[in-house]
Amino acid sequence: MTSLDSVLDQDGVRLTIDDAVATVTLTNPAKRNAQSPALWRALTEAGRALPGSVRVVVLRADGVSFSAGLDRQAFTPEGFDGEPSFLDMGRGPEAELDALIAEYQEAFTWWRRNDIVSIAAVQGHAIGAGFQLALACDLRIVAEDVQFAMRETSLGLVPDLTGTHPLVHLVGYARALEICATGRYVHAEEAERTGLANLVVPATELEGAARDLAGALLAAPRDAVIETKALLSGAVSRTYEEQRAAERAAQGRRLRDLASALG
Repeated sequence: MTSLDSVLDQDGVRLTIDDAVATVTLTNPAKRNAQSPALWRALTEAGRALPGSVRVVVLRADGVSFSAGLDRQAFTPEGFDGEPSFLDMGRGPEAELDALIAEYQEAFTWWRRNDIVSIAAVQGHAIGAGFQLALACDLRIVAEDVQFAMRETSLGLVPDLTGTHPLVHLVGYARALEICATGRYVHAEEAERTGLANLVVPATELEGAARDLAGALLAAPRDAVIETKALLSGAVSRTYEEQRAAERAAQGRRLRDLASALG
């Protein structure tokens, strides 16, 4: 395995590369992988550091919990060293607040790039920002002990790390509203039944299941997977006729590429 630890083993995030598969690991189990602005910047850097050979990215976490959400230090008056506290953010100019939140969101946006397929392997607690990080990925394999919850509303906040869009599309508006407004736990059975999870496995089999899925994704030609992902991810915003046209255009590109390859 080729490791990029010298660049990206920092601030609770480690990136390793094994041929076409990258693994991003949350590495602060003592704090249940609680999140901070430094961690978000490291996640953003991980996305930027991926070589073009990577086709699948597995997101995993050390310890018993995937991520217990935002580090509670964010809610103290002093906040994190070198970072504006939440109180400072709320008192600052609106444009600066918007820009800062947009910067934080970058840690959650690159997982759905068309040139990769991302898999979240989730165990234990995935709360708030942890839930949203799992939702940022294309696919989710979860352990039987998984506990998803969106707790921002109970803190007087809203989910703002890109999780609302995938949540609504996965489970529907009414269930998404109920999950967010109540902050209740979603366990493995419901996660699989409602589409939040692609697969539920015992905790001891979680990493193996993620490896197996990564291998299955690599079996198909890369360009076909890229085109298919783009078709599916755009289907929600297209009309039926627009999707038909997008399918024709994508298939035309594939057939031309195949014809060119065969001479």
